Amino acid sequence: MPRLPLRTLVLGLALLLCFGTAATAQLKNENLLVGLPQGFKVGFSDSRNGMNMQEWVPSNETVQNWTEMVTVQVFLNRTDLDPVKFLATLQQQWAGACKGSVATPVATSRVNGYLSASTLLRCPLLASTGKPETTMVKTIKGNDSFYVVQRAVRSVPAPAQLEQTKKYLDGVSLCDTRLPAHPCRM
Repeated sequence: MPRLPLRTLVLGLALLLCFGTAATAQLKNENLLVGLPQGFKVGFSDSRNGMNMQEWVPSNETVQNWTEMVTVQVFLNRTDLDPVKFLATLQQQWAGACKGSVATPVATSRVNGYLSASTLLRCPLLASTGKPETTMVKTIKGNDSFYVVQRAVRSVPAPAQLEQTKKYLDGVSLCDTRLPAHPCRM
């Protein structure tokens, strides 16, 4: 299976922002389609131990001090990971890190033909920050790699903000230029 270097992830993200057939024509192999939210910047980027990761925060914030963050992880060549089991483990870790936390049941779906799962995690007061935190997480099992996108807020979000987060994650997709069953469309 081909490895997806971080630059490919960044290229795919940048192309998504461009939209149009020219951007679609530049995609190659399996691509995570996720856009940098308006007003956000890349605050952190790393590639190690078979995982590429980026953290995006509002332009005037840092990854150390943020009110909202999007985290994108690509687990290269990890086709053994299961979206539901991954989120069940994450829910257990979340509960251990936050007294009184609540998690919605894991919901499964298909994203452009790929198995996907999502959940919402709420923490009334995260000990490490002294703030409430809410995060919505979406996983997608690709043919080449495993993908996780989460959008978090350090607050108790209003219903409109939760709906915005859900809409954002609903827009995250995966495609593969090699497989007609998983077309790359923008």
